[in-house]
Amino acid sequence: MGSESGRVKRGEQSRISQWLRRRSKPVAEDPAGLREALLLEVAAAGLPISPAAHPAGYRCSCDRIGCPTPARHPVSFAWQTQSTTDRAQIERWARNQPQANFITATGMVHDVLDVPLEAGRAALERLLAAGIEVGPVAESGGTGDQARMLFFTATRGTPEDEDEWWPCELDCHPETMDEHPGLRWHCRGSYVLLPPAMLPGDFAVSWLRDMRHALPDPLTLLETLTDACARYAGSTTQTPAAVAWPLGR
Repeated sequence: MGSESGRVKRGEQSRISQWLRRRSKPVAEDPAGLREALLLEVAAAGLPISPAAHPAGYRCSCDRIGCPTPARHPVSFAWQTQSTTDRAQIERWARNQPQANFITATGMVHDVLDVPLEAGRAALERLLAAGIEVGPVAESGGTGDQARMLFFTATRGTPEDEDEWWPCELDCHPETMDEHPGLRWHCRGSYVLLPPAMLPGDFAVSWLRDMRHALPDPLTLLETLTDACARYAGSTTQTPAAVAWPLGR
């Protein structure tokens, strides 16, 4: 019985591993309106969104020469106030800007735990195998540190005492880097790209688990994610990135 149970568990983990290795292929056209439907699904869950830049070949659609984060940033400096869940406005954006990516502003309804892709895959496999409720998860393609996995969670909430709040850029300090190697916690004042999004070099941002999954408490995922990030940092010679700015910022 014990050996049979072990084989079943290993089989389940193998299937999870195979599922995690599958990559969603970006599509140049969206005749069925899938992009718009996915954006509206996010908005219906209460997550505010606004337009972002998109690839122009290997460059960014914005006018900035040598944009350091091509196709990964909002198009408006007023993205925090512009972000909305209004269905009519999102439909106008999606139909009038068919190439645009979209971002979601974090810290109001949801936060995002953003980790290196390989660490995220290991953590997701462990979380699912342990039966822990995992919410929406997205994979952001890229090379090196740009390849990330995004775990969408409920927000920490705004404390009654505003002085107790800290913005995203203060989630981690140099002296605490060893405790959170490679982890970024997107909360108030931050954003992430929403699937489906296109990136230069034929990379994409795509859902592994979509918005049909409820947003979990971030603390239920944090220990596994930080442990996976520590293992990832220990297996590379790269210096872990600080929990500092939004994806691509």
